[in-house]
Amino acid sequence: MPLYTLDDHTAAKANLDSLNTKWDNYSGNNPNKFRADIEAAKAKLHSIETELKANGLLARTATEERNASLDAAFPNAQSREIVEWEGRKYMRRFTPVSKSLSGKTVNAWDIHWEEV
Repeated sequence: MPLYTLDDHTAAKANLDSLNTKWDNYSGNNPNKFRADIEAAKAKLHSIETELKANGLLARTATEERNASLDAAFPNAQSREIVEWEGRKYMRRFTPVSKSLSGKTVNAWDIHWEEV
């Protein structure tokens, strides 16, 4: 597992912003221009942010703190599994952060909990 720094995070955000700007300014007729690069940049940024938040270098939101506690309490929970934690029920969810150009392959998943 790579160890990322805050500089890596800044560079990844700048790269994604640059690609989005290129896409916004593109006036050609190719609807997929820059899509693969944008999706790869989104996956990389998500990976970096996830690691930095896990290591405490980036602040987590209250929801992310709750998700981390649930992950620690239920490390083997499957998708859509419902658990009870601190008197409330939560469902484990997986949503795609980034997909391939065809949309058939997921490059990165966001794993979170939803209150039921």
